[in-house]
Amino acid sequence: MPRTYVHRERVRFGDLDANAHLNNVVYLRYFETARIAFMRDLFPEHDPSSPDATRGGVIFAECHIRYRSPVQFDEEVAISCWIGEVRRSAFQMMFEMRVEARPVADGDGWLVGFDYEAQQASRLPGAMREALEAAAA
Repeated sequence: MPRTYVHRERVRFGDLDANAHLNNVVYLRYFETARIAFMRDLFPEHDPSSPDATRGGVIFAECHIRYRSPVQFDEEVAISCWIGEVRRSAFQMMFEMRVEARPVADGDGWLVGFDYEAQQASRLPGAMREALEAAAA
């Protein structure tokens, strides 16, 4: 069973759209915040604000979100993340968002190995790939 990480966000007034529910783009921000927290939990040295040109890293390449239910002001959203498929140069991060027992969104994103020095896609670093495969099992 894959390791699951749960991050929680309280909906702020500024997160709402003109219809007074959670703006669609904020779902992605919540997923990104949860994904980064999960990556830091898996890799304590991971610092998305300071990529290490000598070590390589990952970049976010693709995201799919299925919206299930509107979210209102001051509700608490639980964002669950886990590792899906792991490939030689990329991995899939799965997510599900809930307010209590109500599903509000789910989807996935793909992250690709990236060589910051060469500024191009690359294989995932070996230790990272092994840790991701272990977390996905």
